[in-house]
Amino acid sequence: MQSITTIGLDIAKSFFQVHGIDAAGRVVTRRQLKRRYVLAFFQKLPPCLVGIEACASSHHWSCELQAFGHTVRLMPILGGSGPAAAAS
Repeated sequence: MQSITTIGLDIAKSFFQVHGIDAAGRVVTRRQLKRRYVLAFFQKLPPCLVGIEACASSHHWSCELQAFGHTVRLMPILGGSGPAAAAS
């Protein structure tokens, strides 16, 4: 199996979407995980870069994943119609 180097994590209320790629940019995994399985999934992985859209709960998940050695990058929401878009 190829080694996952980067993961995009879409967090939601019940199910999280995981999209992992290797160093060449090839898709290694696409999974939907229930909330209760997210930490177990990341605990098994070697440290990698994880991108998460910034929101209220992303800070919690960032701390949890960093405890396993992962590097987490929070990305601001661009566009849309929420308060951040109204301020710009």
